[in-house]
Amino acid sequence: MGENKTPRNTKDNIYKKVFGEPEIFKEFLDGFIPIEMLKGVRAEDIEDVTPRHLPLFLDSKDSDTVKRIKIAGKEEPLFVISIVEHESEVNYTSSYKMLLYIVLVWHTYIRENDKKYKQETKRGEETRRKPSTAIDFKLPPVLPVVFYDGGTKWTSPTNLIERVHMGDIFAKYTPKFEYELVDLSRYSEKEIAKYGNALSLIFLIDKLRLAEGADISKSVPQNYLERLEKNIPESLLPMISEYIRVFLEHIEAPAEEIERISESIHKRRLNEMFPLVNGYSVKKTRELAKKEERKAMAKEMKKEKEELAKENEKKAFAEKLAIAEKLVKRGLAIEDIAEDTGLSVADIEKETKKAKN
Repeated sequence: MGENKTPRNTKDNIYKKVFGEPEIFKEFLDGFIPIEMLKGVRAEDIEDVTPRHLPLFLDSKDSDTVKRIKIAGKEEPLFVISIVEHESEVNYTSSYKMLLYIVLVWHTYIRENDKKYKQETKRGEETRRKPSTAIDFKLPPVLPVVFYDGGTKWTSPTNLIERVHMGDIFAKYTPKFEYELVDLSRYSEKEIAKYGNALSLIFLIDKLRLAEGADISKSVPQNYLERLEKNIPESLLPMISEYIRVFLEHIEAPAEEIERISESIHKRRLNEMFPLVNGYSVKKTRELAKKEERKAMAKEMKKEKEELAKENEKKAFAEKLAIAEKLVKRGLAIEDIAEDTGLSVADIEKETKKAKN
């Protein structure tokens, strides 16, 4: 059985289902997003509008989700973009992608708003909408979120300005925003377990992948499983079972073990499920973590070698140009110099012209 038996996009799809559940997304907002206005939002006030926006995204992943949240006392909706990152590698294009997502969400909002405004006014209906060209028209706020559960430290800047060349000089002309980073590795097992809800269970199981054989069950409060059995709605049990099945397949658990654990979840015997999952994962997570670490180190070494090769190539090119310039000054034909140095005639002429100027 291979290490990659469970494809990455399978886990992505599981997280799409996880965040697709309004109740769990509400738990995500309550526990991990530091905006008071979003605390206590009801599950029924969360609308998934992903299908209306993802076709616009040029490089969307299976787990990208877009929510429209109704805030009490607010007329306009709040869009929440959630990008779930499941790779061990850090995505250094996140700030650019988020800017693209925000603009596309606003583009769709304006288009739909203006279309409905025209329809309502044409029918002679009273409307509270304003056309996007009106002076008092405003766009809805957008909260971009990156949820990351990879095995390496997240080192990508959360703001765009750091990814722009000469950003300090062109700061005035560069969009200013940051995305909210929810890095699972920054939360301890105790911090996650304190919520005692469905999302906390999913996150704890996820952390088992990176625990290098540690027994996470020893880090959670004794009454944690009792609170889970009390707080998790019946409707979420199938989704939780599916998520844990994917996790167990990833760490190569035997099929009979997976069935046993899945059955305990469906029968709401979570006190049996957690020790089983944790006990088996202890055997595999250390080995898999080391494999992932070796792969990450090999990739980093390859990257460093490529960068060094490029630097050496630039240096050699500059040295050849310097020699060519001296030979041109001595009156040698450019064609002969090109043949001796391996440079192109165009490069030598360009360098000669630059020197004269």
